[in-house]
Amino acid sequence: MSRLAWFSPMPPVPSGVASCSAQLVEALGPPYEYEIEVFVDASRTPPPPGTRSAHDFLWRHRQNPYDLTVYQLGNSSVHNYIWPYLFRYPGLAVLHDGHLHHARAAQLLHGKRAADYRVEFAANHPAVTADLAELAVAGFDSHLHYYWPMRRLIVETSKLTVVHSERLADELRDELPGASIEAIRLGHGRLVTPAEAAAARQEVRARRGIPADALVFGVFGGLSPDKRVPQILAAFAATRHQLPASYLLLAGGIPSHYDPGPQIRQSGLAAHVIATGHLESEEELTAHIAASDIAFNLRWPTAREVSGPWLRCLAAGRPTVIFQLAHLGVLPSLDPRTWRMEAAGGGSNARPICVAIDLLDEDHSLRLVMRRLAQDFALRDALGRAARDYWRANHDPALMIEDYRRVITRALALPAPRPQLPPHLLRDATSTLHDVLTAFGVADPLR
Repeated sequence: MSRLAWFSPMPPVPSGVASCSAQLVEALGPPYEYEIEVFVDASRTPPPPGTRSAHDFLWRHRQNPYDLTVYQLGNSSVHNYIWPYLFRYPGLAVLHDGHLHHARAAQLLHGKRAADYRVEFAANHPAVTADLAELAVAGFDSHLHYYWPMRRLIVETSKLTVVHSERLADELRDELPGASIEAIRLGHGRLVTPAEAAAARQEVRARRGIPADALVFGVFGGLSPDKRVPQILAAFAATRHQLPASYLLLAGGIPSHYDPGPQIRQSGLAAHVIATGHLESEEELTAHIAASDIAFNLRWPTAREVSGPWLRCLAAGRPTVIFQLAHLGVLPSLDPRTWRMEAAGGGSNARPICVAIDLLDEDHSLRLVMRRLAQDFALRDALGRAARDYWRANHDPALMIEDYRRVITRALALPAPRPQLPPHLLRDATSTLHDVLTAFGVADPLR
């Protein structure tokens, strides 16, 4: 039985990556194919049962080397602890976001490591001037980070790099022809039966003060401005007079840097916008999705991720509204300007599974969507049924587990690449120990 070291946030960390990792470890670990030890960031919370602090990895690996390290990486600070290991112990890198610049830049610059940031930027983006790193060093970051993904070194170092989009995998292969790259299916959420949906609709609406017969639009997950909450609120305000029995449910945590309250009050929407705050469990999130009629799953700018809340909405059979985004490939979807299916990834017999908005027509299309879907139950029902079928065929967690078996098998057989890396990525605490002992004339026992 192969031994895997698995680096990932795990529940109760509020992260879709943590949820997926928990599913995978349970499905792939003993008594099944692999012996898996999960390493987490113990500086944030005590290690959950069945996991270890990442600080334990070095000595455990030295005692009994792992056959493969698996790194679950995303554009979030909850993955920061992984970076010191992935370059020294190359393995299987799973990129949940195609862009990692925000998190890596924040980690280095907040740690007063501007020199290391400059070196990494230049190594990750050799085709552009290294002077561009000064934008972040000077504090002009945020949206600018989306131009430079900061992923090249990870792909070059890893035995195998995995992403959740064929389009993104092709892009990486074009950038780095010699790298080993594969796309796998992301499994997230669970099917919600009609009986479960009816029960959730009754319970959640009663608890939130929403009439049972109201039309409910929903936005789910973290409610940052890049989820287009301001634009959705503006469209809801513009169409409310035509949809008097409608509500907007904002179900998720609101970050400290954004307050939708003033816009809600100024637009006269206070009685018809319900903000839940952070939802404590995945089942609570699923219940709120099931209690809605239409879900908005918009994100711009994007780190090239596949949205976990969107997959949950598909599994719940909800009609969803997304942006037309290149990394999602060709989805069978409706364009609200024509209400025709503009893309047919499943061929001529494909049914539309969602409504996809052109970013350049966002405000206009949002109003079109709200008016049409609010009044057309038959269309909502058809989209919801097709969404559930699409999820079952492409995003059931069983499919993700099947793909992980394949890529783990391949990664176990691959040699570790040996790219030229910036020296600071190869330093660890043992080099510090060596320097201290040498200064006192003491031999290093590890060398």
